[in-house]
Amino acid sequence: MIIDKYNKRAEKINSLLCVGLDADMSKIPEKFLKLEFPQFEFNKWIIEETHEYAAAYKPNSAFYEARGDKGAAELKMTMDYLNKNHGDIFTILDAKRADIGNTNSGYVTSVFDWLRADAITLHPYLGAEALEPFLNIRDKTSIILCRTSNTGAGEFQDLELDGKKLWQIVAAKVSQDWNKNNNCMLVVGATYPEEMKKIRSIVGEMTLLVPGVGAQGGDLESVLKAGLNSEGLGLIINSSRGIIFSENPKEAAQKLCEEIRKYRATSLL
Repeated sequence: MIIDKYNKRAEKINSLLCVGLDADMSKIPEKFLKLEFPQFEFNKWIIEETHEYAAAYKPNSAFYEARGDKGAAELKMTMDYLNKNHGDIFTILDAKRADIGNTNSGYVTSVFDWLRADAITLHPYLGAEALEPFLNIRDKTSIILCRTSNTGAGEFQDLELDGKKLWQIVAAKVSQDWNKNNNCMLVVGATYPEEMKKIRSIVGEMTLLVPGVGAQGGDLESVLKAGLNSEGLGLIINSSRGIIFSENPKEAAQKLCEEIRKYRATSLL
């Protein structure tokens, strides 16, 4: 199963940390902007500063698409660099794709064959039939949005049907029906630990991608208490801005990793 790649890395370095490679050109240090490939050179530096603490990396496609063909090329360069130099680290393209099936087939080729990412984030709104091109790829992961960390998330996600909120329905549908190839995960924001606890009870051992720690204010201890599965795994805890745009990315990654280790150890007692 593809999740074994992440679990193996997480256990090897005792970390559940995912570093988000949100290479925003307006925030990249000046010294990189002078180079021919600024986003790639910045990413390469971040990777080398943080890889000993990282179980996963997650580029957000928007920051690369905004630069057109240059950004696309540097995203490809980043993914190639990770695959060549750190092939045991799990890679997620944060693209939040959703479309009808034949269009998704094109996304599958782009993300999994061209970029060679291990996983992609996806919207559930069009249903399993539309997402089949992703769900049918057994050795790649579909990470479905469930309970997101943004402040306006509840506008749709808290709507109720038969006494259940939409995020509960999504969690059940993905874990019970869509995950036939054991290649699904869910996005569950760190800013909603009580909801995360309920989602864990619904999905069993399934792994959750957790944005919202750090810059968005999610509490790490609450996340680990609510979200770890029975093996002390089941979480990919993402931090982007809080690490990559800090004064010292290596120290920031190390600090967050050590906090994860501390709370994880406590939960396993």
